[in-house]
Amino acid sequence: MRHNGRVPRTLAVANQKGGVAKTTTVASLGAALTELGQRVLLVDLDPQACLTFSLGVDPEDVDISLHHVLLGAAKVRDVVIALDEGPDLVPATIELATAEVRLSRDSSAEQALRTALRPLASSYDWILIDCPPTLGLLTVNGLSAASEVLIPLQCETLAHRGVGQLLDTIHDVRQLTNPGLEILGVLPTLYDGRTTHARTVLETIAGTYELTVLQPAIPKSIRFAEAPAIGRTILTTAPATPGAAAYRELAKSLL
Repeated sequence: MRHNGRVPRTLAVANQKGGVAKTTTVASLGAALTELGQRVLLVDLDPQACLTFSLGVDPEDVDISLHHVLLGAAKVRDVVIALDEGPDLVPATIELATAEVRLSRDSSAEQALRTALRPLASSYDWILIDCPPTLGLLTVNGLSAASEVLIPLQCETLAHRGVGQLLDTIHDVRQLTNPGLEILGVLPTLYDGRTTHARTVLETIAGTYELTVLQPAIPKSIRFAEAPAIGRTILTTAPATPGAAAYRELAKSLL
């Protein structure tokens, strides 16, 4: 059980490359942690609002969102959506794209998310942040608010070219705003263990950047694409599949 006054583990899921299953990881890991009795908050920090949409919330129907919170126009408690099953959600809308521009004029722009989330600290065991596929101010906000970074990585030759840039950004965030930020590790996604190539790429990344490779690797599966279309995660749509099992195992290992 949690101790009074303990801060939640805040995980920024970040990689500036798109299509590496960031959103799938936030949604599925959040659902798996909730199944284990954890109190989980998901934060959609991406103006494309894929996380919000994939959890069955239409961004077009959201009146106040993270955008308003970051600009000080709303309290975070007022935008949290309690999903039917699973974690709570701080939704995004396309307006978030303009928040980045407006925040950049503020001297403490990198800290806006951390400050916004502070009132919720005692309410959750975990906060998972879905960072956008860029290394701009929104991702820096996600990293500044986090205690740890999880880097989902597709095991392809070019997939790890951006890892160095992301690590440089993490280094800058440690220097400037968040000295305690730790890298939890790299999570292999869309993984096909039958190919030697995928295994080699993983070994290269682990060796080159001295990063922990989280287990188990998340297998490639069409089931992941089907779930968001009905506003659910693979844990409820296809609970017996290897993909669902992998996220459950990852959640257990994080506890």
